[in-house]
Amino acid sequence: MHNRTFWRAVSCPAGPYGWLPLILIAILFFIIGFVTWLNGPLISFVKIAFSLDDISAFLIPFVFYISYFLFAIPASKIVTKQGLRQSLIYALSIMTAGMIVTGQFMKASSYLGALCGFLILGSGLALLQVAINPYISFLGPTDRAAQRIAIMGICNKVGGILAPIALAAFAMPHIGDFPLTYNAQNNSILQQQFISTIYWPYIGMATLLALTTLYIKCSTLPDIKISHLKNIETSVPTNSNPTLCFGVLAMFLYVGVEVLAGDAIGTYASGFHIPFRISSLFTSATLVCMLCGYLVGLICVPRHISEERALLLSCLTGFALSLLAYMTHGYISVACVALLGFSNSMIFPSLFPTVLNSTHNKTSFVSALLVMAYCGGGILPQCFVWLKSIIGFQAAFSALSCICYFVISLFILRFSKTPHNTNT
Repeated sequence: MHNRTFWRAVSCPAGPYGWLPLILIAILFFIIGFVTWLNGPLISFVKIAFSLDDISAFLIPFVFYISYFLFAIPASKIVTKQGLRQSLIYALSIMTAGMIVTGQFMKASSYLGALCGFLILGSGLALLQVAINPYISFLGPTDRAAQRIAIMGICNKVGGILAPIALAAFAMPHIGDFPLTYNAQNNSILQQQFISTIYWPYIGMATLLALTTLYIKCSTLPDIKISHLKNIETSVPTNSNPTLCFGVLAMFLYVGVEVLAGDAIGTYASGFHIPFRISSLFTSATLVCMLCGYLVGLICVPRHISEERALLLSCLTGFALSLLAYMTHGYISVACVALLGFSNSMIFPSLFPTVLNSTHNKTSFVSALLVMAYCGGGILPQCFVWLKSIIGFQAAFSALSCICYFVISLFILRFSKTPHNTNT
């Protein structure tokens, strides 16, 4: 009996905490993925339904991700005062409110109001990310943190894969080749179809979030205590910690290039006049590639290739695919963009704990800084839509992606030999 208990604890990536907390957190990561990756197909759709230009349509990821920058520090204070477990409950409650507000304003045909809903939703996600990433990092042995985060990444990307498919099934059943036959009458019809169908999925997701909140509140999810969590308001000596400074920049660029490959792929495909009924599913294609990357990483790292080499290889393949996307056209070029999901998959599972472990005494604050860096997911796509009007969509995408992978690879080469990041 004792041997069975010991084996269960050893085999579980959460160690003595067991599988139940890991499963509950995995559900939360699924929800995060589902909510986050709705943005990709939604960008192209609101552009048509509300007669928006690219810059206005890309306000969806901008508002969504800029909320991380605005609310991450307040979120870290909530984590300090309330603890990780209670912060998860607060975060889910805020996200529920954001879903309701977004659905109501979509129903009222108010794009500005819907953006306010995305801001509320993003603020809840900021709190959830500040709490959940250190939670999963410390939910078990330190040397298995990357494995736990990779598992969470799989759940996150499964939710992201299903999100565009669900949106297409519920809200876009009669779009067809709409961009090729655009006129004012069709736009009015499409907007009415969208309003009548998008409301209930958002209310349904709000209900799911509310039920999850109630379940977490009633569950036995452990409230992990992190030492030295107090006084996070005091300044962190970032200038004396190059790992933190460079790590925050790397996180900014990583989230930016991940969102470019996932959310902007529909706009990228429209440059080749690919029908919307097809391009609306390309976000799912990117996330399928990312999911495959997570699975390969779980099998091969660190058994067959070290974590450091896997990270560097991910950046090199991302750089090469970005160049190939520029050199090719049509579906081949779009496929190169989707394959960036595979390259991106092995970066985050090690990037977050590497930076987090560099400043143990400021865990909550450092987590907040890294979550603030998620605003790269809103800023880089805006840079893309601005640059594409000057140098073309292919050159703009490839230039931004190559810069991101180059800088991230510099971070890996500079800090991959630190003790806490070796063969984790």
